[in-house]
Amino acid sequence: MYLRWMVRNDKNGVDLGIWTSLHTSQLSCPLDIHTGNVARKLGLLDRLQNDARAVTALDESLREMDPVDPVKYDFALFGLGIFEGF
Repeated sequence: MYLRWMVRNDKNGVDLGIWTSLHTSQLSCPLDIHTGNVARKLGLLDRLQNDARAVTALDESLREMDPVDPVKYDFALFGLGIFEGF
């Protein structure tokens, strides 16, 4: 999550974008219980465990949608996961 804040440049001020030596395409989506559950429900992730292999699998799915900035979906996945109805 820290890398996301430092590398991504967000106009809303959440992501600072002050580290320019890394590119957004190099980032991985932070995987927690919420992002994992939503990713599974959306068909982005098949693996049942939230581990390093799941991060790799989720990264592959997100990179298909946006290879330049796959981590931009993190907030949406997390946000949907905290709502109990999803």
